[in-house]
Parts: sequence; structure tokens; C-alpha cells
Amino acid sequence: MSLTEQLITIALCAATTMGTRYLPFLLFPSGKETPAYVRYLGRMLPSAIFALLVVYCLRHVSLTGGSHGIPEILALAVTVGLHVWRRSMFLSMAAGTALYMYLVQAVFPT
Repeated sequence: MSLTEQLITIALCAATTMGTRYLPFLLFPSGKETPAYVRYLGRMLPSAIFALLVVYCLRHVSLTGGSHGIPEILALAVTVGLHVWRRSMFLSMAAGTALYMYLVQAVFPT
């Protein structure tokens, strides 16, 4: 890329980032009530994204070969258990990821 193309790319990235940050405040000012569909999306999207992440992470797990999905099942159980117990998404995801990485590197190496 030439210097001009690089500067245009940086400017577009900055403008896009600023636009996504400012647009909600322009569309939904503080004195005006937030539309019902936006409140609905705010309630539903975090769970939907988390479910999508689970499906994405478990899509290639084979229960018939290798470790038989044991590391994935244990890490998922720890993640769900911690989330139900502590209601901390960061804690549950971090602990589940750490356990999974430990299991696949130390206990079930390929």
C-alpha cells in the first residue's frame, strides 16, 4: 500500500470507530425513552452471543476419537458451574479456558 492508501485506511478506521461510538448517543438521547426493541435486544443478545460461542467452540469435538471430548466436557461443566455459582462471566470463562488449556496440554496431549 502506498502512503496515501495507508492514510485513507487509517482515517476510515478512525471515522468508523468514532461513528459506532457516537451513533447510539445521537439516536437515543438521554432525555428520550429507549425503544422497546432496543431494550429487548439488550436483554437477549448477551445470552445469544454466549450460546453462539459455545456452539462455535464445541463444533469439532469428537466423542469417538482421541480424548473422547473429556477436556471439553469438563471445561464446559466448570464454566457453567462457576457462572451459576458466582454469576461472573469473566471468572467462569477464564477458569473454563484455563482448565481446558491445562487438560489438552498436560493431561490429554495429542
